[in-house]
Amino acid sequence: MRIPGSKSITARALFLAAAARGTTVLRQPLVSDDTEGFAEGLETLGYRVERGPEAWTIEGRPEGPRAAEAEVFCRDGATTARFLPALVAAGQGVFHFDASAQMRRRPLGPLTRALRELGVDLTHEGQEGYHPLTVRAQGIRGGRITLDAGLSSQFLTALLLVGPLTAEGLHITVTDLVSAPYVEITLAMMRRFGVEVERAGDTFHVPPQPYAATDYTIEPDASTASYPLAAAALTGHSVTIPGLGSASLQGDVRFAEVLGRMGATVELKPDAVTVTGNGRLRGLTTNMRDISDTVPTLAAVAPFADGPVRIEDVYNTRIKECDRLDACAENLRRLGVPVSTGRDWIEIHPAPPRAAEIACHGDHRIAMSFSVTGLRTPGITLDEPGCVKKTFPGFHQALADLRAGWALS
Repeated sequence: MRIPGSKSITARALFLAAAARGTTVLRQPLVSDDTEGFAEGLETLGYRVERGPEAWTIEGRPEGPRAAEAEVFCRDGATTARFLPALVAAGQGVFHFDASAQMRRRPLGPLTRALRELGVDLTHEGQEGYHPLTVRAQGIRGGRITLDAGLSSQFLTALLLVGPLTAEGLHITVTDLVSAPYVEITLAMMRRFGVEVERAGDTFHVPPQPYAATDYTIEPDASTASYPLAAAALTGHSVTIPGLGSASLQGDVRFAEVLGRMGATVELKPDAVTVTGNGRLRGLTTNMRDISDTVPTLAAVAPFADGPVRIEDVYNTRIKECDRLDACAENLRRLGVPVSTGRDWIEIHPAPPRAAEIACHGDHRIAMSFSVTGLRTPGITLDEPGCVKKTFPGFHQALADLRAGWALS
């Protein structure tokens, strides 16, 4: 099964291409609501972005946006809402940002506090620490800051990405960090665009060094790959995801290892991952702090395990598109599955799910995860099937095609 490009990598690549000197070509980018929203945000700011069916071309402006004033609507995109204010702060002008009601509920505070400490004139127009906001940009001098990235690694990524655009560079000391593999993605991609970040323990030194444009191919999205991989483990079939393997930048490829602990056979090559199920799953306890976007996937197949499935250290899933711990618990209870939750954990006990309507809460990952449950539970429906457009507009057809292929094999 071929998986669309990584959302995380596409967003970072768009930022890096906009900040680099020269013209960057991004091949096989994710085309979805989130990434199109990011690209439109760049266009609104005056960057030249040409979007073709197989590649996007971006003309970089290290000096910052061409527009002296602009209003950017970030839609539901957290990367758009968090990365673009940092990008414009290094330029000159007045820039207004707003987002959907869903994104307005997601925090920005740790990032905007850090930008203010660096001298950026930034105002939250409504609730402090949330969209909408206005940046009155006059460049960023740089310096030393301390950052709490315990709610989202995107706060650290935004500062790392903008660091080379500052006059003096940045020294960033992190007091807490969630989803650390996403930061490794950022550092590897900055390296591809010509900037090497030095790390000493919890401190990152970002030099004031210009990015260089490049030709960059986006790998498949590892979080999205979790759905067909879980489907194979659940139904006793086999699926291979090309372009995603042990050499991947993305930590979420490790979800395959969780399925392996549950009894599936996992083959991980540098450029492909294969999961083969036997129709049976073992219960387990697992810490998913670093791969928390795959928590709903595991929760959705957990009722079919032979013992309890407990997922720990995932508080940050409560501040995603929805409170994913509560959303998973709510939907599992709708399916008749015993479940309990705490501040940062969920425990699911085995029980045959019954037919029910899934409350998606506008969250693409809830919709896609519980669609996998439906492979073994007839009668499951989704109240918002279209919310998958955020990262995988063709998901429902792709899952149907995968199931049809298994039926013919």
